[in-house]
Amino acid sequence: MTMPETRIETDRLILRSWRGDDLDDFARLHADDRAMRDYKTTLSTADSQQKLDDYRLQYERHGFIRWRVSTKADEFLGYVGIYPNGADHPLGAHGDIGWRFLPQFWGQGYATEAARSALSHVFDQCGLTEVLAYTQSDNSSSQAVIARLRFRRDPTRDFTISDQHVENWHGLVWATCPSTSSAAG
Repeated sequence: MTMPETRIETDRLILRSWRGDDLDDFARLHADDRAMRDYKTTLSTADSQQKLDDYRLQYERHGFIRWRVSTKADEFLGYVGIYPNGADHPLGAHGDIGWRFLPQFWGQGYATEAARSALSHVFDQCGLTEVLAYTQSDNSSSQAVIARLRFRRDPTRDFTISDQHVENWHGLVWATCPSTSSAAG
């Protein structure tokens, strides 16, 4: 059974589940050096296809994912949402919020606006009781979004990973739940 498309609207944005015809936008985002500054390299179209397929699969399994974000006029901006990590993650099974936007859309409040709606969705519609956020210590722009979303810092969960995309990536961790999230009030 295929999940129906999810569509979430904010004052300025549309968040929706991914479709197969979204690959061009997804690959363009992953090919941008500035948008991918936290990775060793940009992603190829084939890597973007694999990641898009994973996002679509996780949406089918869980009912949430990192959503495609566009303006109301359907101009592609990037993505925002909660990814369902499995038990093999250094923090175990959990949902983590993340975002990635094309650089020309940075600094306009889109990440915060979209993230609030994504949090509301997972808390109200999907039953999650906690969402984590993590970023590197030098990513002040993501930390500012995390602060606006009223996550609380949890240094006991900080972790380091290395894989094909990042080397010795040290994640600082924050957490939120429905009662403390800016999405709740």
